[in-house]
Amino acid sequence: MSGQTGLLLRPLAVMMNRNIRTIHPDAMLIEAATLMRNARVGAALVMLDGAYIGVVSEADLVRKAMANGKDPSQTSVRTIMSSPLITIEITCSAHDASDLMAEHGIRHLPITQDGQIVGMLSVRDLLRYFKNWGTL
Repeated sequence: MSGQTGLLLRPLAVMMNRNIRTIHPDAMLIEAATLMRNARVGAALVMLDGAYIGVVSEADLVRKAMANGKDPSQTSVRTIMSSPLITIEITCSAHDASDLMAEHGIRHLPITQDGQIVGMLSVRDLLRYFKNWGTL
């Protein structure tokens, strides 16, 4: 039983993806879509001059671009990215992350450690965690 307790308390650090995908705000949406497809991720952080300024996700591509008839080869990431970033500290629980994502209606959550982004957590990561080790 103590082994299960350890798994239930495992930090966001174990669930998150540390390989953060980034894209420039002036990149075209087709580049963002290609990056996400090739990396098999649902979102990329938007980076300008070494700072994260937003996030672009599959949902952004569909809801803000495609559904509005925007040309993905002529529309920049900047026009549809979500900003400012909503983040959560690495020491928070999976329940905290789930609540924050639900509160803001987002599916991807950058994880910070001492104020620096160190990874990305997705709804899929949380679902996998709760299915295997915890309950909502």
